[in-house]
Amino acid sequence: MHSPRLPRIGTYSAWRDTARQLAMAGVPAHQVDWGLSDNPKSMFDRPLPTEQGQITVPASFADLTRSLIPERNGRGMTLAYTLLTRLQDTSGLLSNRADPHVAEARDIAKSVHRDLHKMHAFVRFREVTPQHSQASQRRTFVSWFEPDHRIEEPVADFFVNRFGDMDWKIITPEVTVTYLDRSLTLKAVASSRPDLDDPLEQLWGTYYASIFNPARLKPNAMRAEMPRKYWKNLPEARLIPGLIAGARARTTAMQDADATTPSLHLARRVDQTPRRTPEAIVQTDLTRLSSDLSACTHCPLHGPATQAVSGEGPTDAPLMIVGELPGDQEDISGRPFVGPAGQLFDRIAQQAGLNRKAAYVTNAVKHFKFIQRGKRRIHDRPAITEVDACRWWLERELLTVNPDLVLAMGAIALHALTGDGSRVLKRRGGMERTRDGRLLLVTLHPSCLLRLPESQARDRATEDFRNDLVHAVEMLRVRAG
Repeated sequence: MHSPRLPRIGTYSAWRDTARQLAMAGVPAHQVDWGLSDNPKSMFDRPLPTEQGQITVPASFADLTRSLIPERNGRGMTLAYTLLTRLQDTSGLLSNRADPHVAEARDIAKSVHRDLHKMHAFVRFREVTPQHSQASQRRTFVSWFEPDHRIEEPVADFFVNRFGDMDWKIITPEVTVTYLDRSLTLKAVASSRPDLDDPLEQLWGTYYASIFNPARLKPNAMRAEMPRKYWKNLPEARLIPGLIAGARARTTAMQDADATTPSLHLARRVDQTPRRTPEAIVQTDLTRLSSDLSACTHCPLHGPATQAVSGEGPTDAPLMIVGELPGDQEDISGRPFVGPAGQLFDRIAQQAGLNRKAAYVTNAVKHFKFIQRGKRRIHDRPAITEVDACRWWLERELLTVNPDLVLAMGAIALHALTGDGSRVLKRRGGMERTRDGRLLLVTLHPSCLLRLPESQARDRATEDFRNDLVHAVEMLRVRAG
């Protein structure tokens, strides 16, 4: 019996190296007792064998094992090694969802992914006095969280990307994750919940109570997304029972209240409104829209995404440029078109004489949809239902900015604006109408150019895209007189 004991920090890398050594020596799964360094070894423990031969696994196996190793009870490590040994004889094993080992692995991976999502959502930082140099301008925060699985390592980069402008510490019962002076460290330290207090929590509680909508109260759905085990660490949780208890009375008061006049940007019709709305009013509407969007939960994409990415640009822009959805860099920065595709767009737009700063730039879908592959987040195409759920925000932007011309870049933008996102290549360069009758120019999305290999086809597609932007500039010049 082999009893490999893995460190609490660096568990995945240690498991991978040990599993490779055991599998190459032909050690079967039932002769391996996996555990962490603080677990006692088997009294019949044998040293690791000498490597011999070779092993092969599909690319998807690495992603699966990253989701199995953090499993709390150690079953994930055992199951991952079992699949590793079986894959040497059955290459297509992971695609067989009916296989009991594969099915169990998928269930464990789903549980770990859910735990990661809950940690993303329910870590609450409290500001504390910095323990290091008092000359530092960076704010310091501490948080306590109790994960179901050993996910401190895989989740650390998420918080570095989101909160890289401050120093922080996340304490769990087993590990302390520290980000200090832009340096990340993890230590396996047994800890208890610290006594944390933040004067801003009272302000946050006031805000939370003010946005609570009693007419949309669904306690079961709320508890499903925010289980009670997390409530003790959430400053707003102490308000929830009282808000639920008073929901019926607040709903009745809302129903009895007099109706209010709808805001200007929702009440007007495009064909009955002058070309320009006063700038102060439009700016107020765009600010309100951005604030409302940040709380959007119309589709499942809001869960894993860092934040909603609203449009940006002049409030009276004659041109609205509509892309598809935010990418990794847009999701982190909260701004549209700042990633590789946006940078390519800026270069080609400059060549075409199009000033991006004079246009309103946005996306059809406001949250980043991705597939996690190791530490990378790979762009994933949104479903039509997700595009349709986001159309409400795009239509509000159209009503508010009221552009002379809309530039639809890619199939997703075209579907959101016209209801039909098919045959983009055939429709490219053509003039159409949006759902509400606005003039629309169809073109490719710059990410399409990035995916093409260096060839004449890429050069031709880039030239077509540049010509479309030139066409847009000429149309705006003609319409401006």
